[in-house]
Amino acid sequence: MKWRTTLPQCCFLLVTCALTALEAVPIDIDKTKVKTAQPVDSAKLEPPDTGLYYDEYLKQVIDVLETDSHFREKLQKADIEEIKSGRLSKELDLVSHHVRTKLDELKRQEVARLRMLIKAKLDSFQDTGIDHHALLKQFDHLNHLNPDKFESTDLDMLIKAATSDLEHYDKARHEEFKKYEMMKEHERREYLKTLSEEKRKEEESKFAEMKKKHENHPKVNHPGSKDQLKEVWEEADGLDPNDFDPKTFFKLHDVNSDGFLDEQELEALFTKELEKVYDPKNEEDDMVEMEEERLRMREHVMNEVDTNKDRLVTLEEFLKATEKKEFLEPDSWETLDQQQFFTEEELKEYENLISVQESKLKEKADELQKQKEELQRQHDQLEAQKLEYHQVVQQMEQKKLQQISPSVPGGESKI
Repeated sequence: MKWRTTLPQCCFLLVTCALTALEAVPIDIDKTKVKTAQPVDSAKLEPPDTGLYYDEYLKQVIDVLETDSHFREKLQKADIEEIKSGRLSKELDLVSHHVRTKLDELKRQEVARLRMLIKAKLDSFQDTGIDHHALLKQFDHLNHLNPDKFESTDLDMLIKAATSDLEHYDKARHEEFKKYEMMKEHERREYLKTLSEEKRKEEESKFAEMKKKHENHPKVNHPGSKDQLKEVWEEADGLDPNDFDPKTFFKLHDVNSDGFLDEQELEALFTKELEKVYDPKNEEDDMVEMEEERLRMREHVMNEVDTNKDRLVTLEEFLKATEKKEFLEPDSWETLDQQQFFTEEELKEYENLISVQESKLKEKADELQKQKEELQRQHDQLEAQKLEYHQVVQQMEQKKLQQISPSVPGGESKI
């Protein structure tokens, strides 16, 4: 079995390697009852973008390490803790020379890319005399002290950086979504200030009506519950709900047949629930909120089912989850429209921050405008000097011609 799966979120870089050595339990499926689906060519599946700023470097290192049979064998035998702790990174010293050469080249390219990013950022602020090499310290996914060689330290740092960054991914996403919601409310209130009292009341009434319309949707099943999975089994898979079988369900939705449900495969299970709440044709439904709802469903199921926290759900983890009371008798699911993401104090603080940022941008814009005007003045001055110089040259040429052209009889001149 290919040790690297679709690498959901490329999470622990190589954690998946050890897990894929486990084979999924064979399941017999009645193909006559399943809707026809397009076969998935696992060789063509591309790992999803992790969202990390070093995503491409991460994937390239993985691809190169896959080519070394010794390293691959060690990974398959290693446990998760051994990989995450960095002990397995020492095995890098035993990989073949051409693999190390490729890794060295990848690191040099990554260091060059980071230096370009630093330079572009600093140049935008017109800073000079900055030690770009020293600024590489801010990147913790590689050893900046040795920019030419990929060592075991680099692999250790890459694993730990990816693990840490992705463990905090959901928390960071929550903060970004909170800012999005506050910005929406801020813009709405700013727009209301531009209206007359009558128009403002109309807009407020329309807003309340749209909000009520959005909240008026069918009950959403608890993500990962039996009711929710049976709904997928019946409506998406086209199977008899009375024949629901967790093993078969797992096999059906393990799209790339790698023995795991990754984050993308889990998120696909919530489409039916989301369609109850969101419709892209409806003005009152925000598609950004729909995607956030999907991600929160995935996050919740992972927290409940993924016991070893490797961001993958094995068949064993899945079956254990179906034995819990929460699977059969879950609590009601609270959708985003039932939640309050910020307080008035937080909104005011955010608006103050926006005001400060806008003031700084205005100052910068005014400064740039002054610079533009000064450059235009200098340009006009140079153009005037150029014209004056051209006129002087023409006058000198005319005087020169007059001096070297003697008069001849008849009033004609001959040069």
